[in-house]
Amino acid sequence: MKPEERRSRILEYLRAMQREVRVEELAEMLQVSSLTIRRDLDKLAGDSTIIRTHGGCLSVGRAALETEYHQKVGLNFDLKQAIGKEASSMLEEGDSLLLNDGSTTFHLATHLGSEKKLTVFTNSLAMITEVSRFSNVQLFILGGRYEDANYSLRGSLLEQILEKYTFDKVFLGADAVDEKGRCMVGTTEEARLTRIMLDSGRKKVLLADHTKTGAAGHCAYCSLEDFDIWITTAGLDRRLYENLSQYVEIIISDLH
Repeated sequence: MKPEERRSRILEYLRAMQREVRVEELAEMLQVSSLTIRRDLDKLAGDSTIIRTHGGCLSVGRAALETEYHQKVGLNFDLKQAIGKEASSMLEEGDSLLLNDGSTTFHLATHLGSEKKLTVFTNSLAMITEVSRFSNVQLFILGGRYEDANYSLRGSLLEQILEKYTFDKVFLGADAVDEKGRCMVGTTEEARLTRIMLDSGRKKVLLADHTKTGAAGHCAYCSLEDFDIWITTAGLDRRLYENLSQYVEIIISDLH
């Protein structure tokens, strides 16, 4: 990886995590030495892009928010980044998009910068600073009750607003996908909201890496057959892949 690419990855990671990141953490993620990371951080700090700390760095202009949501964003970071990049290749000029507050849809938000004019609707507060970087994107935040754990807006007000909208493409995540193709989330409230989001899209895309097939979920909000496309990562058991591909078109994102 070239130094410019490595520094870009460092900035992406900082924006996603919104907390102090240690040198050792970056070195392990990028598979380079701590000395190399320190040189990268010195360069980024010299450009006033980051703030150096005693053992690592912070992103300039971002709050160091320690939330459950940002921990999820950082989990399987490379897998989610690959999915986000793959999903961005589906976007067309003038698209209206709905992105829910999932940790994988955040990684799509980081790839929205292009020459294509896009309109993005989301209930995620974490995406505001990220998406507002892109001059090609018109951003709308859907209102509702603030939920600290997911750094987002939810509740009945949001549901009422969504019922009045139709979007060209809807991108959603899931906590788990079971062997029957059911897409699971943690609570009945979240399941209801996610289902309303799903129904508001002309084209429906699931963003969930392969580890979600072994994860725990509580409430099903739909089946894979309700989606047009599932973007995931390599690693699905062959038997499971063959079983689930009967419900939906599966796209395997490239990690490179």
